[in-house]
Amino acid sequence: MEKKYDYLIVGAGLYGAVAAHELKKKGMECLVIDKRKVIGGNIYTENVDGINVHKYGAHIFHTSDKKIWDYINQFAEFNNFINSPVARFHDELYNLPFNMNTFSKLWGVVTPEEAAAKIQEQIEAENITGEPSNLEEQALRLVGRDVYEKLVKEYTEKQWGRSCKELPAFIIKRLPVRLTFDNNYFNDRYQGIPIGGYTGIIEKMLEGIDVKLNTDYFQLKNAHNTSTENDLIDYGCGIADKVIYTGMIDEFFDYRLGELEYRSLRFETEKLEKENYQGVAVVNYTSHEVDFTRIIEHKHFEFGKQPTTIITREYPKTWEKGDEPYYPVNNEFNNKLYAEYKQLADATDNVFFGGRLGQYKYYDMDKVIAAALEDVSHM
Repeated sequence: MEKKYDYLIVGAGLYGAVAAHELKKKGMECLVIDKRKVIGGNIYTENVDGINVHKYGAHIFHTSDKKIWDYINQFAEFNNFINSPVARFHDELYNLPFNMNTFSKLWGVVTPEEAAAKIQEQIEAENITGEPSNLEEQALRLVGRDVYEKLVKEYTEKQWGRSCKELPAFIIKRLPVRLTFDNNYFNDRYQGIPIGGYTGIIEKMLEGIDVKLNTDYFQLKNAHNTSTENDLIDYGCGIADKVIYTGMIDEFFDYRLGELEYRSLRFETEKLEKENYQGVAVVNYTSHEVDFTRIIEHKHFEFGKQPTTIITREYPKTWEKGDEPYYPVNNEFNNKLYAEYKQLADATDNVFFGGRLGQYKYYDMDKVIAAALEDVSHM
């Protein structure tokens, strides 16, 4: 890798691929590296027996921004998949998000007026005064006891690895409550799955751009730099003038201010000799009865008719060094620590930080694309 590039892009996920594609259009030479053996980051899909498997969790593209919708449609044709997940509490099934189908199953109500009255009755019964002090109080104030106990409490505790009474209220400032029979999880105007999976999108974005996989940025950096003095470090590793970094911001700075918290995931994928396992792409398991939070049946994202099916169980876990970080834990402590890391980032010349991990922020895919386009416009 002796060639000199304008940009070294660390991470071949969505942010890195969009940045590389747009910089190439501006005449820049880019090298994209990734420590994984595949491109696509967490949206990587792998075709197994004709089924496009979402290897790192379910990804459903949705946006209300027509410019972003038009942008992503340059690289793939999207189907008309509508996300309509089901929640399973023991042997009870409920539609999500919380809507008239949910309330009818819970209480036997048949009109929006009856549902609204039942929710209000349960909220008042909690008699929570003042500002909610934790997530449990916040949820009870928003939806009442029944919805909280069956569809929020245990699922959330599995997700976060701690009691709802120990989680801050702001995590769920609002919970979607619809007094209509509408199981469409997202409110966005545009929604779908790319026909053939997400990997093809990244491949098209990276056409004509040098990509090197199984390549760890920190090994490159450490091998190239012999000085430990910060102002002497060549972050471009002698390869490029500038760096776009999409990994963990605290790792970039060798955790010098402390470790940010992340949630990680473990996936168990299984092929089943049956055509249809659960009848829907995503089922959330909302009780502590099982350790996993959801089961994904991948073929339903693309209305597959294959004779077999592939399912994935998703187990949340606390991130430890060596694990893949999936979600930033944006509580008060971590946000304050991130702000300190951002000061370091802003003071680091010719290095740009992007994506969920580089900006320590939960991003939907459309927001990742929008952020990358905006950032590149200033480079």
